[in-house]
Amino acid sequence: MTDGWAELRWSPYIVGAGIGILSWFTWFISRRPVGCSTTFSRAAGAIERLLRGRRALDRPYHREVVPGVDWQVMLVVGIVIGAAASALLSGDFAGRWVPGVWRAAFGSGIGLRAVVAFVGGAFLGFGARWADGCTSGHGISGTMQLSVASWVSAIGFFAGGIVVAQLLFRVLA
Repeated sequence: MTDGWAELRWSPYIVGAGIGILSWFTWFISRRPVGCSTTFSRAAGAIERLLRGRRALDRPYHREVVPGVDWQVMLVVGIVIGAAASALLSGDFAGRWVPGVWRAAFGSGIGLRAVVAFVGGAFLGFGARWADGCTSGHGISGTMQLSVASWVSAIGFFAGGIVVAQLLFRVLA
């Protein structure tokens, strides 16, 4: 019998149930949905505030999304710690600049990988702010609340992921 915590791949059914329970518990305690994309906007605004002082707060965006540290920062920190703990427990913790799937399709050079990761991250950040939520905010919390906008966003996440994966690994590889 294996230790379930040390498995390399966890059952998506167990993980999905865990995320659902976490989302419900978070809503029950804080009356706020799980989400983390606003954390990065608030952090960028806090850095800008350190550099520009109170003038940073004059931006219309920062009147709505006030710069600073809030509870979502702990969620982001928890995601990093949880991912590291999972990788350590499974024995899969390793510094990899180029994942195996990428290496098989495009080789082991980090240049293209870095450019694609940066462009993808920029699109993801832009899309999350434009949609007023990320995969956790819309895909988990919003769909749990039966928000039509969140369901449309979640469908868009999956469709976009499929298209990009097909483009990268079938067309370009």
